[in-house]
Amino acid sequence: MSDKHKASVWAKNLDIGFSGQKVVSGIDFDLPFGQAAALIGTNGSGKSTFLKTIVGLLHPLAGEVKVFGGHPSEQTRRIAYLGQFRASGFVLPLRAVDVVRMGRFPKRGLLGRLTGEDEEAVRWAMRTMGIEALADKPLRTLSGGQQQRAYLAQALAHQADLLVLDEPTAGLDASGRELYLRAVADELRRGASLVVATHDIHEEAGLCQQVLLLARKVVAVGPPGNVLTPDALRETFGLVLECEHKPTVLECRHECDGEKEP
Repeated sequence: MSDKHKASVWAKNLDIGFSGQKVVSGIDFDLPFGQAAALIGTNGSGKSTFLKTIVGLLHPLAGEVKVFGGHPSEQTRRIAYLGQFRASGFVLPLRAVDVVRMGRFPKRGLLGRLTGEDEEAVRWAMRTMGIEALADKPLRTLSGGQQQRAYLAQALAHQADLLVLDEPTAGLDASGRELYLRAVADELRRGASLVVATHDIHEEAGLCQQVLLLARKVVAVGPPGNVLTPDALRETFGLVLECEHKPTVLECRHECDGEKEP
């Protein structure tokens, strides 16, 4: 385990949960600077709860978590967080470009004037996700996949040191997924770190140096080649078809005993 001050994310004996309810206990985890980690598990397995703890939206129930050596709430300017659920109604008629500009707010503040540098970051992010032509379209008129691209562009526009993404490819078509994977690979080359939650065992594994399998407990943590074994996946998901090249999940059975994460 690396020193807490030498990791983008570091956790020791960490218990996570919400409303006094423990979801996962005893997490030991560290992510060195510039590396990526995938949290893999079914809905309700603890992925979203862990992400919200990393970004400071939930407090640990026990143990310790550090982001860049400090408390998560002290690092908001360095973190881009894309949650799984967002408000479906909008008080203002937000355009796609307005949503992406929000990615610059952590650096400038809600009332701060955006600079030319900010606007260039916004244009770059929209171009990266293939939605530059949709800039002036009202968000509510966009398809679900187009909206997801806009929110991913918002996270990219932050140009953060740590990206924390919850099911980022949900609703994306094949071309959107390709743009996303290319974008996060570029972010890692830039030196950013990445923690991404997914239920797809193959989607992020090629990008990530670490995998954390969750099923209301830590099933396994480590390099993908060591962790993504049929036995570990069976414990995480349920039935697994053991193919020659890679295991494939056939059926899921861990559904958090009917409970949902926040």
